[in-house]
Amino acid sequence: MSPERIIAAIDVGTNSIHMVVVRIQTSLPSFSIITTEKTTVRLGERCPQTGKLTDIAMQRSIDALARCQEICRSFLVEEIVAVATSAVRESPNGHDFIARIEQELGLQVELISGQEEARRIYLGVMSAMELNNQPHVIIDIGGGSTELVLGNGHDPDYLSSSKVGAVRLTSLFVKSEPISQFDFEQLQFYIRGTLERPTDELRLALAAQPVKMIGTSGTIESIAIAHAKEKFGTVPSPLQGYQLSYADVEHTVDRLIEQSLAERTALVGEKRAEIIVAGSLILLEAMRLLEAPKLTICQHALREGLIVDWMITRGYIEDRLRYQSSIRDRSVLKLAQKYGVNLNHSKQVAVLALSLFDQTKGILHDWGNSERDLLWAAAMLHNTGYHVNHAAHHKHSYYLIRYGELLGYNESELEIIANIARYHRKSEPKKKHLNYRDLNDYSRHLIEQVSPMLRLAVALDRRQIGSIESIKLSCNLKAKHCQLQLIPSRPDDPCTLELWSLEYKKQPFETKFNLKLSVSLQPQSEI
Repeated sequence: MSPERIIAAIDVGTNSIHMVVVRIQTSLPSFSIITTEKTTVRLGERCPQTGKLTDIAMQRSIDALARCQEICRSFLVEEIVAVATSAVRESPNGHDFIARIEQELGLQVELISGQEEARRIYLGVMSAMELNNQPHVIIDIGGGSTELVLGNGHDPDYLSSSKVGAVRLTSLFVKSEPISQFDFEQLQFYIRGTLERPTDELRLALAAQPVKMIGTSGTIESIAIAHAKEKFGTVPSPLQGYQLSYADVEHTVDRLIEQSLAERTALVGEKRAEIIVAGSLILLEAMRLLEAPKLTICQHALREGLIVDWMITRGYIEDRLRYQSSIRDRSVLKLAQKYGVNLNHSKQVAVLALSLFDQTKGILHDWGNSERDLLWAAAMLHNTGYHVNHAAHHKHSYYLIRYGELLGYNESELEIIANIARYHRKSEPKKKHLNYRDLNDYSRHLIEQVSPMLRLAVALDRRQIGSIESIKLSCNLKAKHCQLQLIPSRPDDPCTLELWSLEYKKQPFETKFNLKLSVSLQPQSEI
């Protein structure tokens, strides 16, 4: 394996598209930034009637991404990690936009949830700052949302994403130039109302400890630039580590709201001037609600977090960030516990489902470890719907999984997990089902092949007592036949209910793979 890897990370945001190209030293492990690219695309300026991304904004974004690809080719980038956030996440045509990017540019863009965005921002901050086991509140003010994170350099204690962003709020509230007193008060009231809950939860999690705050994002950097220009007449480069007190931010806000667009442009630049009033007020209100005396600038955020996450998933980072490699496992277990899932049963179903997956790999399917992990998550969470109601609990499981803020997964993976769980019983996947209809071919094919395996695994633990210790599957594709042999946990257990349930549940497996499945219990004399 090469000691160096050149990777790019792209953040398709509400206001801008940012890219960073890095050189990773795999032996250390560490990375250094080769170049960066930023283009203001204003995806957040959506159609006011439909809420859809506009054709103009989408084309601006595709042009910007094409330029990013050209830069990547010039630096011999071997892999591009790209994510889309708030604007694409909330738009009715967001998925269509992502599909268009892949069709026109061949670039795959992951759609990530607000909490997943916050987690990766946290990773980015930790790549540039040592938190010294002290709790820090991290704030990232984007165009469409604001992320708040509490962490001390280990597992994050709190992650949130609120729908207050500089572009979003400028569009909603800034109707005058300079902003009128009425518009300002409406904007302030809205920000306070939206941030009140997450800041209350943060203060509760801090348990009266003093607030140490870190700020990331272009908005916060622009506030620092405005402050430095006024106080020192020059802007430090880099801004990493620059500090702003609450009074500094308050004074800067007071100054910005009195200025014309031309004056703000001279201060923070043309691309940031239109939205800086709303963005600066978000920061001021967050600091006020948290009673934070000051804030330290960190210039690493989501893009760098994407790089760190890439390094973690490939095993390059195993020291102080080791906990992150199991973020998916722990997030799944946390959601299962939240909804009162019988973990012993879920773990048994997962073991059996993965055994079926492994024994049929290369014979009935060619899926890899990433798809295997999605099946595991679905097996662990297939019964979450019982938390809502026993009737149609498989449908409730879909919604609880899909919108349960599982960390470590992108939106496409969450859809797959939720759908696999959805089809562990009752109806098979149908295009008339809304949750299934709009999926891409890859997702549908995977769900169609592995959900029958989950059905069989559920049947194999019908009494939820772990009656089946293991299974052996042998397939004869020429004869279109598979033999499933069950090894019971107790030699004297006839497993009558499991055998009956398998007969009832095996039809989707037989239909999908076009074979006959025979089931037998290993004779007691062989145990």
